Amino acid sequence: MIFSSKHQALADLEKKLNYSFKNPIFLEKALTHSSAISPAKRIEFSYQRLEFLGDRILGLVVADLLLKQFPNANEGELSRTLNALVRKETLAHVALGLSLGDYISLGESEAKSGGAKKEAILSDVLEAILGAVYCDGGHDKAYALVQKLFANMISSANEQGVDSKTFLQEWAQARKLAPPTYTEISRDGPDHSPIFTIEVSINGFEKFSASGSSKKLAEHSAAKKFLLEENIWKNNTDTEML
Repeated sequence: MIFSSKHQALADLEKKLNYSFKNPIFLEKALTHSSAISPAKRIEFSYQRLEFLGDRILGLVVADLLLKQFPNANEGELSRTLNALVRKETLAHVALGLSLGDYISLGESEAKSGGAKKEAILSDVLEAILGAVYCDGGHDKAYALVQKLFANMISSANEQGVDSKTFLQEWAQARKLAPPTYTEISRDGPDHSPIFTIEVSINGFEKFSASGSSKKLAEHSAAKKFLLEENIWKNNTDTEML
């Protein structure tokens, strides 16, 4: 019965990925945190090695997609957009969209501390899945999966990048304004799953606040709100991921 339930869960995830594994062990490893494995077997049976591979695959594919999306962008513009798309918070956002936390195998203590919702773990597992698809199906299948998961964000990005904090800081500098300041207004929720509210301010402008599951995510959301409310961004180029 347990085996059947696990098999069904993996099948459900394969549907979300639009990829069926020839060797399901790759997917199982990609979903297994080191805390769920005895120390002697962690290298072989946890997602660590697949995450290492997936990180490189993600960077390569996103870089290639950006080159095609922005034929006139320079190296700096491409690098900034790439860094925003492959950072931990963005990957965790994509992972949440797939409900990856529901499929991850965690040790008891890690599970109790909310490991299935931690950005670091979610982003690592997403990269491990990309590595697993590469090992199981090759370059083309891994490329297709990255394209599927990141296509909307890439198509709505621009050469200025999608990092709202960087954009806001550079906007302020260009106008000889003091850099934006970010202040924690509140922290709510349980210790293992806190919600932070951050306020961003620039002298001479209204203050804006936003919330997120980490301080960094809340800061990006606050910066995004500032940019949109002050009509600095005329449309939402931020693609929901910040």
